[in-house]
Amino acid sequence: MDPTTNDQSGAAGRTAELTARMRDLMPGVRSDLEALTRIPSVSLDSFDQRHVDDSAAATADLLRAEGLAVVVVREGGRPAVIGRLPAPPGAPTVLLYAHHDVQPPGDDADWDTPVFEPTQVGERLYARGVADDKAGVLAHVAALRAHGGRPPVGVTVFVEGEEEVGSDSLPTILDRHGDLLACDAIVLADSHNWKVGVPALTTTLRGMVRVVVEVRALEHGLHSGLYGGAVPDGLTALCRLLATLHDEVGDVAVPNLMRSEAAELDFTEEDLRADAGLPPGVRPIGTGSLLSRMWTQPSVTVIGIDAPAVDVAANLLTPVGRAKVSMRIHPAEDPRTAYQELRAHLQRHAPWGCGVEVTLVDDGAGFAADAQGPVYDAARQAFTDAWDGVAPVDIGVGGSIPFVAAFAQRFPEAAILVTGVEDPDTRAHAANESLHLGEFERVCLAEALLLERLGTMGEDGEHG
Repeated sequence: MDPTTNDQSGAAGRTAELTARMRDLMPGVRSDLEALTRIPSVSLDSFDQRHVDDSAAATADLLRAEGLAVVVVREGGRPAVIGRLPAPPGAPTVLLYAHHDVQPPGDDADWDTPVFEPTQVGERLYARGVADDKAGVLAHVAALRAHGGRPPVGVTVFVEGEEEVGSDSLPTILDRHGDLLACDAIVLADSHNWKVGVPALTTTLRGMVRVVVEVRALEHGLHSGLYGGAVPDGLTALCRLLATLHDEVGDVAVPNLMRSEAAELDFTEEDLRADAGLPPGVRPIGTGSLLSRMWTQPSVTVIGIDAPAVDVAANLLTPVGRAKVSMRIHPAEDPRTAYQELRAHLQRHAPWGCGVEVTLVDDGAGFAADAQGPVYDAARQAFTDAWDGVAPVDIGVGGSIPFVAAFAQRFPEAAILVTGVEDPDTRAHAANESLHLGEFERVCLAEALLLERLGTMGEDGEHG
């Protein structure tokens, strides 16, 4: 008999075995996901950080239960969890990344279900953090369980505790604990799939720059009736300044920023309206293909303004206006160069001679993968098997995950796979965040199959 036929038959049998085992495991995986999601581990300073500690402890317990040697590390910020299983002789080591901190819930009134009580509606499970990224944590746990705690590769699980607030401790963790994180391949479970039923590998990520812009028009407040019309105010000046960040069609007006065309995928304006909830009559902004606008062109968003609330506002010329501005940049753009361009633009367009101060809050590099080679081949086959023959598509993501670039710099020889549990209806960071339960099972299975295939690569001597 042809040995290739034997190999294919063996692989098919192992795929069927892991598929059946994952199906049996999912009720327990879901129960553990719900328990972890009930911990309101918001990492923003204004929230109780004891919940982040509790979330780290619960994550550590989940990994210990699968036989991993676990340490919880804290390098000046929130706790991260590192769990390790040594590699069998000749096998590669795979680093599995997720984060256990979550975004603030926002206004409870915007939620249709309790914020931190996972609630199933149809095929989806709703709660803050249930998808971003506690399902990523449990996907790693599920893959280990599918292999009975003895995967055919070495596994290191790294679960960060401050991804949602910029990962400030990550460079120190990589510096001081890099020996624990050394690997041949990295799976970062913090992205999304193309749509329900179509998996994806994220191969590009935009970088980011966040700044606070302060416009000072006056030394102190003034009566708006007595001086209005002759004297500018900080809020109006701020509004005029922020309006210069886009041209009339909505393209970013900051000069000298990198742009390129994204890969061609079937994505129409109707798709955009459905995915984003864009109301009738509201037009998309910018020029170029829709995917280029979201993946490889810069964007600028005003994400916060300090101003008197409408119901308590006085008839006053406000001395100072302040806003937080988030700029996403091309995957290959240097964030410090982009910051200098943004700062120069804002100061150049200072209205009416007002003082403009631009303060860098944080930044992060983008990422572009060379998505070729045996590890990517193994991943694509694992996803195809988990999705019943539907092959993954390569996508870009307009959001920024700065730690991906940090990992790429620290482990330049490791293949980096950016995967995730989300889909266009997940609404991560927004009210009514949710997880599609069927897709979650496929993600868990795909990771278990990937570990199996990477173990086979180790037997063939193809890793490294």
